[in-house]
Amino acid sequence: MFDILAPHLKGLTEDLNDEIKYQKFKHGIKEVKEFLEKLANRGKVDPLSSNFAQYLDENDKLKYLRYEFSIPKSRDIVTDKVEALSPEEECMYFCGNSLGLMPKRARELISQELDVWASSGVVGHFKHKHNRPWVSIEDTVVEKMADIVAKPIEIAIMNTLTSNLHLLMASFYTPNTKKTHPAKELIKVTPPEGESVVPLNSILEIIEKEGHTISLVLFSGVHYYTGQFFKMKKITQAAQRKGCIVGFDLSHAVGNVVLKLHKWGIDFAAWCSYKYLNSGPGGIAGIFLHEKHANDFNRPRLAGWWGSERKSRFKMDQQFKPIPGASGFQVSNPSVLNVVSLLASLELFSRTSMVNLRAKSILLTGYLEYLLDKQLNGLGFKIITPRDPHQRGCQLSLKFFERSVQEKVHKELMSYGAVVDERSPDIIRIAPNPMYNNFSEVFRFVRALKVVIGDIGVKD
Repeated sequence: MFDILAPHLKGLTEDLNDEIKYQKFKHGIKEVKEFLEKLANRGKVDPLSSNFAQYLDENDKLKYLRYEFSIPKSRDIVTDKVEALSPEEECMYFCGNSLGLMPKRARELISQELDVWASSGVVGHFKHKHNRPWVSIEDTVVEKMADIVAKPIEIAIMNTLTSNLHLLMASFYTPNTKKTHPAKELIKVTPPEGESVVPLNSILEIIEKEGHTISLVLFSGVHYYTGQFFKMKKITQAAQRKGCIVGFDLSHAVGNVVLKLHKWGIDFAAWCSYKYLNSGPGGIAGIFLHEKHANDFNRPRLAGWWGSERKSRFKMDQQFKPIPGASGFQVSNPSVLNVVSLLASLELFSRTSMVNLRAKSILLTGYLEYLLDKQLNGLGFKIITPRDPHQRGCQLSLKFFERSVQEKVHKELMSYGAVVDERSPDIIRIAPNPMYNNFSEVFRFVRALKVVIGDIGVKD
């Protein structure tokens, strides 16, 4: 990561739901600000200057990853005009929480598979000149995915997020006859009035009070709207003490934050791969099934032939023998093109670690937050994402005081070559990705946002 940062990141290796400390101070909002200013002092630059952003980029040991991605040009994403940037410049892409950028190698890998299909036809299932026979194509990504979430036996690459949630809930949502009507019985956890995020205590209190009546606790890992990173380990422990099954939707968490799904004892999880895993639009998804359930074949499941043992899969003997672990939940053979598109990204993850990516992410998003506070000082908006870096991923959500003005802000930012995400009625989401975003982009973005807010006349 950063040579100058590394000595201060001891402890950033195990469980981000536990308190993480630098050598001398906790990693909270005040300390990130102080740490950035300390780095600026070391580099003898003004922390609010572009020179500081350049200094941080020069010391970024992950900067090589950016060159492995195709960064859209401003001319290709601006529909009407380009105000402050040359059309030839790369855009400022902070929308990886909606769709990650394309790894350059994806084109090569997909072309290879098309060539094998063209030259080999069905033989490609068993004989493949790139050693990726289609009959076991998922093996090319499971091991690499395991480095990000859990053990290989606990992972399957399959389907899409929503389909996988249905499959898992069909097995793990087993209510009794008393509470079976979701519209009436579903317990929702909401923020306190006037707040945007859900306090951990509110979640734990509901579990403590209602846990004996709950069959399944299904929660987000990172909230898509606010960017809140929930305390997954503590939620899981509290729910399981009450006898509940615990599942998580990790679409905004995988590839964004450090996850220890096996260690935390989570029963199941599902995620997409087109956001932080950069697998492309509609990319193949994944599931996690804790190893403790690996040989539980008595649960009901919506099974399919691809979940049957490989040695007997093609015998057609009408005997379903599920593969132990998550792979037994596979229904159909996966799209080869989708799998290798994911492989292109996972190869890049394998060149570093989630701990290193998370370390850069904390500083990168902290730098964005620092500039927003210093340069705009809440001008027309407030940050609703938790200020504690350990309660968020890379995303910051800005809530504008004037409803619907975010649409105008979003459109004008595009004219400056800045790609972010807007959500009704009043949110703009900004997600600096440590794999392909840098500090200079963050500096340019805040400068553009300040101009846009001034031009539009956003109300405080």
